[in-house]
Amino acid sequence: MKNFKISQKLAKLFHLSKELDEDFYESLEDILIEGDFGPKNAMMISDEVRDKKPKTKEDFDKIIRELLTNKIKTADIEPEHGVLNLYLILGVNGVGKTTSIAKLASRYKKENFNVVMAAGDTFRAGAINQLITHGERTGIRVVHQNEGSDSAAVIYDAVSSAVSKKDDVILCDTAGRMHNRENLMKELQKIDKIARKRVDSAHYKKILVIDATTGQNAISQGELFNKAIGIDALILTKYDSTSKAGALVQLGLPIAYVGTGEGYDDIHPFDKEEFMDSLLSN
Repeated sequence: MKNFKISQKLAKLFHLSKELDEDFYESLEDILIEGDFGPKNAMMISDEVRDKKPKTKEDFDKIIRELLTNKIKTADIEPEHGVLNLYLILGVNGVGKTTSIAKLASRYKKENFNVVMAAGDTFRAGAINQLITHGERTGIRVVHQNEGSDSAAVIYDAVSSAVSKKDDVILCDTAGRMHNRENLMKELQKIDKIARKRVDSAHYKKILVIDATTGQNAISQGELFNKAIGIDALILTKYDSTSKAGALVQLGLPIAYVGTGEGYDDIHPFDKEEFMDSLLSN
């Protein structure tokens, strides 16, 4: 994939423009659309820059940074001690969902939470064994059934087990098959209904894992899952400075964590200022 570095595009636009006329702002919209901001956001940002009347490159950079910073949302979903926290982890196959669950589990264990993982992806071949392997490596218990079992039943068992053992955090894997979206969404809605009955709403979070480099695919995935059960936060995998900010703005969902590597420690709370520095540095 060819990297899209918005700072370089903007710097070139400003350098080549003799004045900030309509051609300049039309070119600015084109750059933003190319960066997956979408026509509506691109026009809105361009209009807001025009209204602020930048006179220098420094003015322009400051305005762009402020506008984009305000449009990127963040979420703090750290669990709370002394209560049962349930995180339903969603996402299509291949984005790093199961690995992200293991990373979160390892992180929370180090923060002295009693953690259990639930192998709710009973559809994908090997998903259960993959989570069991992560459990063995991290020393974290995994609640599971056989492949093909009712995913909602696995989540129900996990909650019952966590209550009996006084666990703090349940991290639930879910199926990510997209060739039959209707069945998947019905399954997730069933799980969501069980979770809302068993866990206090303040400590129940639905977290979508997306590949930060996929642009339009991330937008369509976010819209699909958000429409089905509502999304509280995102985890971005394959995260680096080439990640497409436009898709995050267009999606409009808050970001909680970013995955930066393959190790269990390679997950961190999303830092918006750090993201903007990497995005807008030349």
